[in-house]
Amino acid sequence: MSALIFEGLGKSYGDVPVVQDVSLAIKEGEFVSLLGPSGCGKTTILRMVAGLVTPSRGRILIGSDDVTALPPNKRGLGLVFQSYALFPHLTVYENVAFGLRRRKVAGAELEKRVKEALAMVRLAAFGERYPRQLSGGQQQRVAIARALAPHPRVLLFDEPLSNLDAQLRDEMQIELKRLQRGLGITTLFVTHDQGEALSMSDRVGVMARGVMQQFATPEDIYHRPATGFVASFIGKPNRLAGSVASRNGAGGTLSLGGGLELPASRITQPEGTKVDVVIRQESIRLHREPKGTGALAGTIALRSFSGARVQYVVKLAEQVELVAEAPSSGPDSELAIGSPVALAIDPASVFAMATDEAAA
Repeated sequence: MSALIFEGLGKSYGDVPVVQDVSLAIKEGEFVSLLGPSGCGKTTILRMVAGLVTPSRGRILIGSDDVTALPPNKRGLGLVFQSYALFPHLTVYENVAFGLRRRKVAGAELEKRVKEALAMVRLAAFGERYPRQLSGGQQQRVAIARALAPHPRVLLFDEPLSNLDAQLRDEMQIELKRLQRGLGITTLFVTHDQGEALSMSDRVGVMARGVMQQFATPEDIYHRPATGFVASFIGKPNRLAGSVASRNGAGGTLSLGGGLELPASRITQPEGTKVDVVIRQESIRLHREPKGTGALAGTIALRSFSGARVQYVVKLAEQVELVAEAPSSGPDSELAIGSPVALAIDPASVFAMATDEAAA
């Protein structure tokens, strides 16, 4: 059964469309992320679900109930904001109890629910503290406990990890996923961070210009992008000007200029069409020696160490460069500037997209 359904959902401000005809169904207990750049419409969708923004068209259903016209407090939702929105003058216990009191929950039932919610986020001993006495991760967990205490039908997150440092953000991703799995609660998570979306979600909706570009599993989003925008947005893309040199069934060959050609498994444009060629950095394999036909010869132009990975800028021809990565502990981690290399690129990792498709 679907827990949350969008039917032709849209929002416009005057003549400007912000969300365009989004239809999808989120299953009971599923963790779904809406992913995309700033201004793509993902937060507007979440705010329409929460009842904070009125749709211009379409419907929102929670289970079998049409909630499109219901006020926020009648929808049975839990919402965690980017800023956590904790009351600084209230204790952790009272912050969690606040929404329950508004729902006329009192006495033993109130105490039971607050303690249960704090235990879920491993803050049972922090009830008497104030938000200023907590770390950023602890404050976020209080906000989650407050959202969970009323037993919501659907849990909504509006970029809740963006204010945390990198290490804490990674830890909280695991915490959130563990909590969501344990409770089995349907969750809609909005983020611009692809790492968060891919690592936490059962399915991901990638948006651009208010349009749902693809709604699929993280594996499909990454390995089988449905549009050029998805191919260029997910991963670490190289984007080069090129053209379709030849077609052969579903694939063919792309020209990068300077006499360079590259096979690609999927090409939809006719021969001669100017395209943007997208090649993910992590899909390129560096070799010190030539590796058979199809490998591109180049020279290391720049080297950058970033911990687990080493990033190389490889010059292939005049004004044609690619960025490639190698493990910092691997055999190709010490390539010096000026070293000749061969690049092996899987044709399935090469995407041809319309020249205006990358802009979102």
